[in-house]
Amino acid sequence: MTARIALIHATRAAIPPIELAFYEIWPEAEYWNLLDEGLNQILEGAGELTEEIHERFVRLATYAADTRIDGLLFTCTAFGAAMEECQKRFVFPTLKPNEAMFEIGIESGPHIGLLATHPVTLSMLEAQLELLAQNRGLDITIETQLAPGAWEALTNGNQKTHDNIVIDTAHLLGACDVILLAQFSMAHLAQTIQCALISKVVSSPGAAVRKLRKLLNC
Repeated sequence: MTARIALIHATRAAIPPIELAFYEIWPEAEYWNLLDEGLNQILEGAGELTEEIHERFVRLATYAADTRIDGLLFTCTAFGAAMEECQKRFVFPTLKPNEAMFEIGIESGPHIGLLATHPVTLSMLEAQLELLAQNRGLDITIETQLAPGAWEALTNGNQKTHDNIVIDTAHLLGACDVILLAQFSMAHLAQTIQCALISKVVSSPGAAVRKLRKLLNC
């Protein structure tokens, strides 16, 4: 049986990395993309997750569920609580973008570096990572870095500037046991950063696809 997977995005930048991950790791899967770029606009305007954001996530996930999918993967990192609400509503596997990467991260060493390009994302993910470690009974130290100006460069179509800022910022986390790249839009830089540093570097797309495939026994 071919697994049918829905991918829900808040930015176009997340689509190529996750499609590449499926191509490399799980080419047999049948997936389709659902994009709502208005989510980031609402979040940036309000500075927090609003009721409208929660409602839009539920509508998107319900629409996907109505197509008889086997699994759902969110690729937008800044909407944790809204995604968790969707996870409670459906019986099929529903993954947040970074949960698989976080599981790898806390198993890779106690000193974890978290690199993000969006400030709201960084604070939310740090809290999620701390909670996961606490639930697993692990004592970790999280060192965070925001790549200044990278998100703005990406949204303005300047990929090269985005990449250079992310790579430069990653060096500030070089003493960590593992560096986690918070956004899907940074995934293509994992190998470049890995070659420059001794720290283990983990990105979200590959980890998410592997976990989803395992959950579906495919």
